[in-house]
Amino acid sequence: MKFTLSWLKDHLETDATLDEILYALTDLGLEVEGVENPAAKLSDFVVGKVLRAEKHPEADRLKVCQVEYGDGPVQIICGAPNAREGITVVVARPGVYVPGIDTTIGVGKIRGIESHGMMASERELEMSDEHTGIIELPEGEIGQSFPDWLAVYDPARVDPVIEIAITPNRPDALGVRGIARDLAARGLGTMKARDVAPVPGAFPCPITVTIDDDTRDAAPVFYGRLIRGVKNGPSPDWLQTALRAIGLRPISTLVDITNFFTYDRNRPLHVFDADKVAGCLRVHAAKGGETFTGLDEKEYVLAPGMTAISDDNGVESLAGIMGGLHSGCTEETVNVFVEAAYFDPVRTAYTGRALKINSDARYRFERGIDPAWTPEGMEHATRMILDLCGGEASDVVVAGALPDVARAYKLDTDRVQSLVGMDIAPETQRATLEALGFTLEGDMAHVPSWRPDVMGEADLVEEVARIASLTKLQGRPLPRASTGVPKPVVTQGQRRQALARRTAAALGYNECVTYSFIDQPTAALFGGGTEATELENPISSEMSHMRPALLPGLMQAASRNQARGIMDLALFEVGPAFHGGEPGEQHTLISGLLVGRTGPKDVRGESRPVDVFDVKADAEAILAAIGAPAKVQILRGAQGWWHPGRHGKICLGPKKVLGVFGELHPRVVAAMDLKGPVMGFTLWPDEVPMPRKTSATRPALEARDLQAVERDFAFVVDAQVEALALTNAAAGADKTLIEEVRVFDEFIGGALGEGKKSLAITVRLQPTDATLTEKEIEAVAARIVAKVEKATGGVLRG
Repeated sequence: MKFTLSWLKDHLETDATLDEILYALTDLGLEVEGVENPAAKLSDFVVGKVLRAEKHPEADRLKVCQVEYGDGPVQIICGAPNAREGITVVVARPGVYVPGIDTTIGVGKIRGIESHGMMASERELEMSDEHTGIIELPEGEIGQSFPDWLAVYDPARVDPVIEIAITPNRPDALGVRGIARDLAARGLGTMKARDVAPVPGAFPCPITVTIDDDTRDAAPVFYGRLIRGVKNGPSPDWLQTALRAIGLRPISTLVDITNFFTYDRNRPLHVFDADKVAGCLRVHAAKGGETFTGLDEKEYVLAPGMTAISDDNGVESLAGIMGGLHSGCTEETVNVFVEAAYFDPVRTAYTGRALKINSDARYRFERGIDPAWTPEGMEHATRMILDLCGGEASDVVVAGALPDVARAYKLDTDRVQSLVGMDIAPETQRATLEALGFTLEGDMAHVPSWRPDVMGEADLVEEVARIASLTKLQGRPLPRASTGVPKPVVTQGQRRQALARRTAAALGYNECVTYSFIDQPTAALFGGGTEATELENPISSEMSHMRPALLPGLMQAASRNQARGIMDLALFEVGPAFHGGEPGEQHTLISGLLVGRTGPKDVRGESRPVDVFDVKADAEAILAAIGAPAKVQILRGAQGWWHPGRHGKICLGPKKVLGVFGELHPRVVAAMDLKGPVMGFTLWPDEVPMPRKTSATRPALEARDLQAVERDFAFVVDAQVEALALTNAAAGADKTLIEEVRVFDEFIGGALGEGKKSLAITVRLQPTDATLTEKEIEAVAARIVAKVEKATGGVLRG
């Protein structure tokens, strides 16, 4: 946001210096980004007088001038048509840099005659685009610095230009009056009254305006008025100077007036050439496919839902963003229709972003303008048009109604101390808010319509503290907690995640932190990629969906490493995955990935490809570290991205799944561009039961003083029988004595015949009361054989 010091003083009566104003602006939260002083680049130019001007003997259009600028007459060759004897001019002496032509003046010869300097035009000094002749000053002291002359005769030309950064929550500061209001509240001056009396309509407005019912949320209100008989041309110098100072190019009086109010009051306006409007105006939502040529001479195709303003011939303006070229005002305009409307910030932002249009109007509408000032903006613009262009104004036509933005919050004067630690008297707090435009009724503060950012009691405190100066804040230590041991701030789930990370790292895995976003095809491989998890505004096409699992990110990381020659990898990650787009539709996972071989090549042949049992052991170790029960079941039936015959689910019963381990499906491995065996595991730490009792001490050691007994059994079973069924049957023979059942051998073929296999198990018996006798051992062995034969249909191998 740029503005000049004199522009600010049009609204603020102040004696503060420029430095005081700059400091106050930054302290108020309107950070000063830069100050441009036009006098600085003109400081080397001086006022001179042409004593004599004669035709150049070798050129018809050049004149040899004798110019006095303080050190005696000097000779300057000049080609300006208005160079003549007796005029007062601006002189650039040899060695002076001229910004408009990016040249340092020197002594040179032009057609054989020396020239000692240059007489400058306005364009050469970057004061305007005027270049038809050199500057003629009405009067001036010879040798006087040109900036000093301007400070007396034309101070606007050397007016400092201030640029401030505007945060999105302060749209009121996008108008010079809003900035002046903050400075007045700080105490740097008083606000000037800038109201105008309503302009009475001299005739009914022939152009009516309607707003479609389905568009009233996007365009609540529209004010319009016809002014006939205007004379549009170059705007007055004061207006052109103000606009040029902030980087705007003057166009015509009508257009310059709308630009002026955009910056002066944060009130974007638009003017239509009324003679080019066919019929009446209609504010509506675009159906899609309509074409529109903007004032930037670019053609745009509207999408469904964009707010447009159309006449009988089609779209004439894009609401809140840009007017149309067809109905734009030119110097031939004699009848103008003035628009002052309010448009929804969100709808304006969506439209501008979709069409890639950046304009001052869009910038302000999408941050929020003052809806209540819409009718006043119409009156101010009308008065200025009549003053500068003449004409006669019609009645005002109104479509829709002003949106109700009234709201009030309780002012608790004690909260300033508790929230920001500042001691500010209650009467000072109330005076501050009133100076900012708040209306106080008892302890309720009514928010002004130009402050959409104030949405609660804490915002009132912020306003008071901001005006009082947040730089005066002093840190104060909080009082110590009275007594007792504070509650732990780390939850049980966070402790489990930390234990899982430490255990995985100890097992040789490297931790990864991958994006929560992946591409749709990859997400689909792991059961995701649906519309429910699609991002509305993705960073890129490769990050269009929320990840349904952690394995895709780990596999992508492994693929990138393999592309760089690192073939053997052990990676893990702890983080969230998403099975929906609503709050709560996410879960924390622990996933690991083993790729390639167990280690580098070795002369002893100890390196081998990773297998299912490697990841099974690692998954069980991590589960044990986070407190999972030791006795679990290994079942089949995991999701489709696991190898159908080389995976297992770690369960506490058929429905309580703690994790999955195994080999990834070859189809998924190929799609992820990975080479070599790829094993992985995924654990659900939230499914691990919490301990029934929490204690800071370890449980007592349970030592056994009786000798354990181990017995081996070999059973011949059908080849389809799972080892798990056999071991579960054996363990169920005597749950008191049997401590462990473990498969130690498998044999297929030979004399067993086709479709048969031999499974050998070791059963460990651990007595608790007395040493087992041979008879007791034989009884348990008989029950084991019976149980296994009944469960599997197998027989004890002879």
